[in-house]
Amino acid sequence: MTDTLCPPASRELAEKRRDLAPETEKAFQAFSRQVFADGALPAKTKQLIAVAVAHVTQCPYCIKGHTKAALRHGATRQELMEAIWVAAEMRAGGAYAHSAVSLAAMDEADKPAQ
Repeated sequence: MTDTLCPPASRELAEKRRDLAPETEKAFQAFSRQVFADGALPAKTKQLIAVAVAHVTQCPYCIKGHTKAALRHGATRQELMEAIWVAAEMRAGGAYAHSAVSLAAMDEADKPAQ
């Protein structure tokens, strides 16, 4: 991440976020730990979901962080790539599904004005 829109993650940035809103930062970290803890879904599955979602939201920080977390929780490279392909299909599928809105607008445009 070398472009200026996404400065590299650093301890200094983390400290700045914490210093500017310490209670919110503390609550967010607690929330994150709870969300990614083993539960009905194991932590590995949650991290694979996070990798897929990060690709849809296109957050480079999340992609990198959750990919590493998924690997730490035992995900394989193949599992990670499949999760990414699921994300790609869902993103493409959204465009395909929303074509119904455009098709309806085309049909409306064909109707005579009243």
